[in-house]
Parts: sequence; structure tokens; C-alpha cells
Amino acid sequence: MPDETGRTSADGEVARLRARVAALEAEAQAQPAGRPRRRGRSTLATVLIVLGCLLAPLSVVAAWASGVIGDTDRYVSTVQPLASDPDVQNAVAARVTDAAMDHIDLNDLLSSAASDERPLLEKALGKLGNSLEDAVRSFVNDKARDVVASDAFETLWTELNRKAHAAMNKALTGDGGGAVKLDGNTVTVDLAPVVEEVKQRLVDNGLTLAEKIPEVHTDFAVAKSEDITKARTGFRLLQLVGNWLPVLALLLIAGGVLLARNRRRAVVTAALCVAVTVALLGLALTVFRPVYLDALPEGVSQPAAGAVYDALTHFLRTTVRMTVALGVIVALATWLTGTGRRAGLVRNLWFSGIGAVRGTADRAGMNLGPVGPWVAGHRKWIVWVLIAAAVLTYLLWSYPTGLVVIGLALALLFALAVVDFLAGPSGGIDTDTGTAQPADPPKTPVS
Repeated sequence: MPDETGRTSADGEVARLRARVAALEAEAQAQPAGRPRRRGRSTLATVLIVLGCLLAPLSVVAAWASGVIGDTDRYVSTVQPLASDPDVQNAVAARVTDAAMDHIDLNDLLSSAASDERPLLEKALGKLGNSLEDAVRSFVNDKARDVVASDAFETLWTELNRKAHAAMNKALTGDGGGAVKLDGNTVTVDLAPVVEEVKQRLVDNGLTLAEKIPEVHTDFAVAKSEDITKARTGFRLLQLVGNWLPVLALLLIAGGVLLARNRRRAVVTAALCVAVTVALLGLALTVFRPVYLDALPEGVSQPAAGAVYDALTHFLRTTVRMTVALGVIVALATWLTGTGRRAGLVRNLWFSGIGAVRGTADRAGMNLGPVGPWVAGHRKWIVWVLIAAAVLTYLLWSYPTGLVVIGLALALLFALAVVDFLAGPSGGIDTDTGTAQPADPPKTPVS
């Protein structure tokens, strides 16, 4: 009987060992299958983040295109200062002078002289030759410069640029018309109002011959490029995706972050990659500027064309700076709230500084009453409300710039400092959330 009992106990032990071995074998077989799944998930996260970062520059261009074509007032307010740009003034004055001189016949000066004086006048004009024409051209150019330097030209310039906005719209979408036209690969604006103003100035200053100048429709090139047709196709594509392209880029990055094993590191990486790719777009704008100017045909004022180029890309550069600033701030904020040693050191320095200020205030007799305990008890909710307010302000800002993003970040930082000051001394740092913890209540001394 004992032998049977021992044999039963041994059989049970063997069965348990076999079950344990089977479980270990199943676990070992499951591990190789789990690793590829984790590897595949990480790969998919990387692909999504990379795609989102690559779409970031295109998103910036799409937002710029929407602003340039869709908001005339914004466009006009940006290029309006060009009315006082010396290079633009010189180019417009030269073009108007050429148009006026084409309709001034110096021989008509003889018609105002007496018949017996005409032989002598003709002889004198013959000796002067080209110098007389140069003198008249200089006189006309002076009056043209007076016009472009006047307040009246600023009004004319505003109207011309409203038409230039229609020109860009026609060049890139095929729509538009009126005083603006697309001639081949050149976008032009009619300077007839400026010519008429110069004509009146000439008449008022004694050159009555200018009265014979008819209504002149001369064109001022806003843009001239062999690639306008290609740009039209690309721009139409950007119009189709419109504001959805930034949303798509953001969704791709968000999906990659959610799939990543280390989400905090993924956020930091994605934010920095967006900042880098968009910064490369800004660099490309700078590099392309001299290439564009060198490709202009002869007769086009390069300084004026450069001023116009800078004006047209102003929106784009502003968006580039804003996106780079936002990416760097998001990456920095995410890193500072992490569990890394250096991030923890920075947070400890932050709270130590605020604690020192609070200690000085306490020694000076500053009494916050019930405010301090209330803030300390609701610190977490107050912080999230402040963050939400900063994000909402950014989203509702019509056209945020890099300075707006930095200003909002500094304002949020100041508000958080005030919260930590009011909440009183902290009891340490929560390594999971990166926030200060309330101090332990003071112990009552035992008497």
C-alpha cells in the first residue's frame, strides 16, 4: 500500500513537471511570434511618422497658397509697403517714362513756333540731336518719379496689387480677367492710371505737348517664368487638398506616435523632424531667389523683381518660422516632462528657484490665506486648463507667426510659475507626469 501511494505521488509530480515543461515550450514558441509583431508595429509607426514629416512642408505650401489666393486683403496689406520701395518705384517710373516717350513727337514742338522762326528752330534741333530727346526723357522721368513718390501712387499701388492678386489667381488657376492678363508665361498689370497721372503732371508743368498722349495701356510684369504652366498644375493640386493636407500630416504623425513603444520619444522625434523638414523649405526659398532672378529676361529690373518675390513669399516664410518654432517648443516641452535624468535636473532647478522665491516671500510676511491651499489642491486641473487655453488661443489666432508661438509658450511658462508659487513648496517630482507633488504635512512635535 505505501508503494502504491508513493508511486501515485511520483506520477503526480511527473505530470506537474510535464505540464510545466509544456507551458515553457509554449511560451518559448510564442516569443518569436511576438517579437515580429512588435517589430512590425514599430516599423509601421516609423513609416507613419516619416510620411507625416515629409508632408509637413507641402502642408505649409498648401496653407500659403490658400492664404495668397483666398485672402485678397491679407495679400494687399503685405505688398502695400512696396509702394515706398525705391527699386519698385524706379522700375515703375522707367516703364511709365518709356510709355510716355513713345507718344511724344519732338517735331510737334515746331508747330507752336512762328513760321518765320521754324528754319532756325529746325537747325537748332538738328544740332542738339539726341541730347534734346534725352533732356525731354529726363524731364518726363522726373515727373514720373514725383508721381510714384506721392501719396496718390500708394492708392494706385493698392488697386494695382488687387489686380495683381487677380493676376496670380489667373496664372495659377486660369480664372480672372479685366485689367490683369496672362500673356503666354507672363503675368502683367496695366499701368494706365499711372501714365495718366504723369501726363497730367507734364501738362501742369508746361509740357503741353503731353496733352496729345492718348490713353496708354502699358504692362508691368508681376511674374514671368517658363514654369507658370507647370506651377498651375501643381497649384490646382494644392487647392484640391487645401486645408486637408495639414490635417492628414497631423493624423499620420499621431498614428505613428500611438503605435510607437516609447510614445514620448516618438513625439520628440516627430516634432523635431517636422521642424527640420519645414526649415529646409525655408532654406529652399532663400536658395531659389537668386536662381529665379537670374532666369528673368533682359529688361526686367532684378531689384524690383526681388522685392516682389520677397513680398509674395512673405506669407510662406512666416508660416515656416511659425511651424519651426512650434515643433521645437513641442519637442522641448515633451522632453522636459519626461523621466530622463537631465529633464529631471531642469525641473528640479525650476522648482528650487520658485521655492526660493516663495521662501523669501514667506519671510517677508506675505500671507496668501486660503489661496495657496486651494491652488495646491487643484494644481493638476489648473495646469491642464492653462495648457488648453494656450492651445485654443493658438488655434483661434488668424495668422499665427513664430513670435506668436514663442509668446504663447512664454506666457504659459509664466502662468505655470505663478501656479507653482501660489501652491507653495513641493514635495518632490512625479516621474510619471513631470509635475511637482504637494509637500507632506508638517509633523506635530511630541511633547
